[in-house]
Amino acid sequence: MAISKIGSDALEAGAVDATGVSDSANTSTGFFALPSGTTAQRPGSPADGYVRFNTSTSEPEWYDEFSSSWVNFSDEPNRSISVDFLVVAGGASGGRYGAGAGGGGAGGYRTSVGTSGDNSSAESTLSLALDTSYTVTVGGGGAARSGSDAVGENGTNSVFSTITSTGGGGGGTNGTGNTGGSGGGAGGTNTSGASGTSNQGGDGGAGHTSANNGAGGGGGGAGGNGSAGTSSGGGNGGAGLTSSIDSVARAGGGGGGCVAADTPGTASSGGGAGSTTGTATSGTTNTGGGGGGAGAGGGTSGAGGSGVVVIKYSDTISVSNPGGGLTFSTASSGGNKITTFTAGTGNIQFSL
Repeated sequence: MAISKIGSDALEAGAVDATGVSDSANTSTGFFALPSGTTAQRPGSPADGYVRFNTSTSEPEWYDEFSSSWVNFSDEPNRSISVDFLVVAGGASGGRYGAGAGGGGAGGYRTSVGTSGDNSSAESTLSLALDTSYTVTVGGGGAARSGSDAVGENGTNSVFSTITSTGGGGGGTNGTGNTGGSGGGAGGTNTSGASGTSNQGGDGGAGHTSANNGAGGGGGGAGGNGSAGTSSGGGNGGAGLTSSIDSVARAGGGGGGCVAADTPGTASSGGGAGSTTGTATSGTTNTGGGGGGAGAGGGTSGAGGSGVVVIKYSDTISVSNPGGGLTFSTASSGGNKITTFTAGTGNIQFSL
């Protein structure tokens, strides 16, 4: 049976079934009759391919399973998806200084799930388009300092689409450290620590100096400021945060260094502890943790931990990396996919 427009001659012949399909020949004055009804009369369990005329809107419409909605013929279907994110920048290295150096600040911490950096509210979920390129960059940690006294090296930024997290600030020497996502701790002087970035991380702790000794302040963390150095040792690194996107603790600040007779600062959530002599502890890879400050014995500071980008989206969607450049893995959980990018820079696309 041929499907054709229905003309007056077809009606006279009575060759039209209940669906509006005719076995008559096409005519210049014919039509194809769509099923029609009000908005309230739409099918209860629609699927892709359903087409009808809506008498409430006076518009023909079709059902789009992707957006779970009826779409007018005159409109474009909604092809955007909701994506949650965690973007952590690279942590900074601790400083190196003969009187105890400051710990490195953690990388900036931004997320749409749970608590964001500096103990701020979660940001809005991103609405992104299918088959469109979005940039992903995983920031590196700052390099360790050895040899001559030097302020720690800042971490580098991490990026996902419009979200940029700022690299952590390097630990200080004879004075304040560097500003960053979280600020670096000050070196072994009575100097304030460096500031973190609003809604990304905390401030570094102040340094301490007294007769014959000195201690660096702890680097700031995503969940708190670094502690000040004291007469008995280096300041502890600021607390990190545990992400509800994947339940991993990240972005703790590095501990401050001090003289051998005292106790170096500790760290958590990927941050590295300070030292008295020898090498301070480095931040943990893919946490954005700050490196520990070197002790007054002239050791080596800890390097900053590299950052990470984590995204969560519907498990009906796939992610690709056209052109390469990124290292990543994907897991499924509760109807969602969680993709973790651990190195590199490149573009990704979402597709059905």
